[in-house]
Amino acid sequence: MRSAAVVGTGLIGTSIALALRGRGITPYLLDVNPEAARTAAELGAGVVGAPRSPVDLAVIAVPPSRVASILREQQLANLAHDFTDVASVKAGPQEEAAALGCDLTRYVGGHPMAGREQSGPLAAQGDLFHGRPWVLTPSSRAGGRAVGRVRTLAELCGARPVLMAPGQHDRAVALVSHTPHLVASLLAARLLHGEESQLQLAGQGLRDVTRIAAGEAELWTDILGANATAVAEVLTEFAEELGTVVDALRGLAADPPGRRPAADRDRLTAVLSRGVQGRGRIPVRTPASDEQLRLSGAPAGA
Repeated sequence: MRSAAVVGTGLIGTSIALALRGRGITPYLLDVNPEAARTAAELGAGVVGAPRSPVDLAVIAVPPSRVASILREQQLANLAHDFTDVASVKAGPQEEAAALGCDLTRYVGGHPMAGREQSGPLAAQGDLFHGRPWVLTPSSRAGGRAVGRVRTLAELCGARPVLMAPGQHDRAVALVSHTPHLVASLLAARLLHGEESQLQLAGQGLRDVTRIAAGEAELWTDILGANATAVAEVLTEFAEELGTVVDALRGLAADPPGRRPAADRDRLTAVLSRGVQGRGRIPVRTPASDEQLRLSGAPAGA
């Protein structure tokens, strides 16, 4: 791949452009907000404006609800020979692209599993994707050239390409990314009811748990809405477990120490123990585990 364009110069789009600049490719930057594109260019991410002739690959870096329409628009404009996107939901945008008549032989869905709680080009980092999975979700109609170019894009950005079906990807990110963000937001919202004297006691644990809740609300509304079914399924199971915890705590609170039911204590301990076990399943990032992930095609968290 010798040339590229990035449509959407937010955090992810600008980070991709910066990574490509570091590999000797100067992307063309397009954005509905000219100021965002100019800011990205000032950071060294590329040049503002469309190319005179089609580039090898165009990256559509917009929210899930806009992927299909922007893809259609830019294919008609002959921006690139091949196209990808970086939205965190894959099945819906691909279905919408097919319904709009997009050329799916020249399109491969993609999702780099990396991000920050900040947004916009000023938050971009050229090394944002180093060592992270970059999921590719080509349809059955995707051409080999398009798949190869998107794989190359991921590798140029320092990421590990992982092939998955769109639905498989959406269920995976509902578990490891989308539901955790929503739970973090719900917990952070509880702090609105806290007194200032209470909040002064906040430590690193609370900051760690709620860090991702600082993400842009409108963007995350789009993401969660686009993956609503999968997120609702995970959240339903979470709510059932949370109900168990509430019942156990109320049972423990109803009786004085020494007379509290062992069953309630055991239920609480069981939930905490499952948490320890689940936390232990998150892969430790080492060179060996990275290579194992690449070969197995397994998903990883954001």
